[in-house]
Order: sequence, then structure tokens, then C-alpha cells
Amino acid sequence: MSGRAVTGDQQQWSRSGEMQHSRGPYISVITNRTTNLLIRGAMLFSVGVFLALVLNLLQVQRNITLFPPDVITSIFSSAWWVPLCCGTAAAMIGLLYPCIDSRLGEPHKFKREWSSVMRCVAVFVGINHASAKVDFANNVQLSLTLAALSIGLWWTFDRSRSGFGLGICIAFLGTLVTQLLVYNGVFQYTSPDFLYIRSWLPCIFFAGVITMGNIGRQLALVSQSGTLVKL
Repeated sequence: MSGRAVTGDQQQWSRSGEMQHSRGPYISVITNRTTNLLIRGAMLFSVGVFLALVLNLLQVQRNITLFPPDVITSIFSSAWWVPLCCGTAAAMIGLLYPCIDSRLGEPHKFKREWSSVMRCVAVFVGINHASAKVDFANNVQLSLTLAALSIGLWWTFDRSRSGFGLGICIAFLGTLVTQLLVYNGVFQYTSPDFLYIRSWLPCIFFAGVITMGNIGRQLALVSQSGTLVKL
């Protein structure tokens, strides 16, 4: 009887050990995946905050080329929520793009190198700079020009149907949210020509979505390969 009891205990311990061993890799995969998402989300959030600060400076202080302390202070004090909202949106968009690609079973392989991503960011900043600095005869010409530049950015650095569709949808949602914020008096635009906002704002949103989607895809590619891609 005692021998059978010992044998039963040994079998129970061996089964529990096998269950723990079988669960181990699964838990480690989940942990690695969660850590990967957190790291990529933090990086995307940081990029979004940085771009928001730079582009807000271009929009608000269009005649200033330096960064004096009073300008930086005014950005943080009067519109502190703008970088946080932009950083959160950038993280969500950057994580959503590779997730949609994997769901559709269509991995995005067009121009998947960091040099292309950096050029995409530079073009996006240039589009924002054009909206603040270039003078057009009317807002219709400016809006059409920025729309062409934004679609050209998508064609040059993305060319995916999922990227274009997500860009349109998120640009529409961003425009709607901005309309509501301006309507409730959170902030305002000078010389609005599209209800409460400027007509070129959806183009800026679309270009920003494409840019952050490219960054998110590149970060996901680096994390999957497990190697660092040189610039």
C-alpha cells in the first residue's frame, strides 16, 4: 500500500511538473509579446510627442526659427494636452498598422528600411511646414496642394490599400474630434473655412497617419527579426 502511495505521489508530481513545463513557453511568449508591445508603444509615443511639439511650434510661431525658452514654456503651459494626445494617437496608430497587416495576411514589404521611414517623416514635416509658411491665393488651392502631397506621400512610402483606408478613416475621426473641440471652445483656428477648422487639416491628419503607420511597421519588423537595422 505504501509503495502504491509513493508511486501515485510521484506520478502526480511528474504530471504537475509536465504541466508547468508545458505552460512555461506559452507564458514566456505572452510576456515577450507584451514587453514588445510596451516598448514599441513607448517609442511611438515619444515620437508622437516630439513631432507634436515641433509641428505645434511651426503652426503657432511661424515667424520664429529659434527655440527661445519663452516659446517652449508657452507650448507646455497653454497646450500641454496636445503632445499627450498626439503621442497616444501615434502609439495607437503605430501598433494598429502591423496588427491589421497580420490580420489580413498581407505583410507590408514596400520600402521596409529605416532610411525610407526617415524620408517619410521629413516629407510629413515638410507638408506641415508648407501649411504654415507657404502663401496661396486662397484656402482651396492650399487644401488641394496639401491633399496631393499627402496622397503622394502615401504612394511613395506605403502603397497599401489597408494603409490608405486606415488613413482616410482616422483622418475623418481626427477631423470630427477637432471640430467638437473647437465648437466647445477648447481652442480655435484663425480664419476657419471648413466649419470651425481649416480645410487642409484632414490632409495633415492623413499624412500623419501614414507616417506613424510606417514607423510602427518598421518597429514591428525589427522586433520580429530580432536584429537592429542600420540606418
